Amino acid sequence: MNEIASVPIDTLLHTHPYAKEFFLSLGLKDVAGHLTAKELVSELTDEFVEDCGLDRAQMLQHFTVFIRKMSDLKTAPQKQVHSLSIIGGRNKSGEKEDIALTFKPGDIVCVVGPTGSGKSRLLADIECLAQKDTPTGRQILINGSVPDNEKRFSIEHKLVAQLSQNMNFVVDLTVAEFMAMHAESRMIREAEETVRRIIACANELAGEPFDMATPVTQLSGGQSRALMIADTAFLSPLPVVVIDEIENAGIDRGKALDLLVQEEKIVIMSTHDPILALMGGRRVVIGNGGIKAVIETNDQEQESLKELQRIDARMVALRNRIRSGGMIDFDIKGYFCD
Repeated sequence: MNEIASVPIDTLLHTHPYAKEFFLSLGLKDVAGHLTAKELVSELTDEFVEDCGLDRAQMLQHFTVFIRKMSDLKTAPQKQVHSLSIIGGRNKSGEKEDIALTFKPGDIVCVVGPTGSGKSRLLADIECLAQKDTPTGRQILINGSVPDNEKRFSIEHKLVAQLSQNMNFVVDLTVAEFMAMHAESRMIREAEETVRRIIACANELAGEPFDMATPVTQLSGGQSRALMIADTAFLSPLPVVVIDEIENAGIDRGKALDLLVQEEKIVIMSTHDPILALMGGRRVVIGNGGIKAVIETNDQEQESLKELQRIDARMVALRNRIRSGGMIDFDIKGYFCD
């Protein structure tokens, strides 16, 4: 890899197109392609080098490390997660959770319970792949085994994506620029088309449309959540997604779940919404900081879900009617009984 600094930059960009990002990070927008990295660095002025905070040797060292890391990321195998298991710990009273749960790709698992019961703590245990080292004493297994520290603590090797209730952006970029940056970091070949697909999908999830030129700092809470869900589905290689109260996001929650399941994610979400709770194959009931019960969604509940979804669709129509300036000038009882 040390020889990489001796390859003409034009040649290098054919096999390592992300090399231009390194030069841009130094403030070098126009780089002579016939030069090698060594030659380029040697021609920099002493003043420019001093402003960078690195000497010439350090620049070349950082350059080779950057190329190696990016090459490793490009060739890294996909994270294969066939199962995620929760081994019970204890509740707030110290009573044991005599339970072991296993989830597989495509599963939707709902976490329910009163506010303050410990739902977010369970999601946090999953997100950090707890190994009996959190207040609950729970243990999370991946493919039936204890994950190594690299998977637990390395950002590069994370397995779990977390979508929280509050999504705020602070970068001064448009939606297209922000998504393109992520796509390029994932070595996506058709980054532009992928970005368009993500934004189109996000607009299907969010009731309020936005375009590629919209600054990310101007997105509403619902738009931000919709964008991150679409990004997680299409760009993120992380196989497990934990979501905290998606019903508060102002998005089409059914479509959002369908999208994540289609991408073979394990989806674990906390919710107070009965429709979402019944959409999961299992409900994990939390109380006093511990897992009280696990309920399988049965056939009767599936039938109830259909009726709840019908009523919910009518509520959505009413909500949109009010938002657009309309009036409820008809028999509301008959509206729901049709």
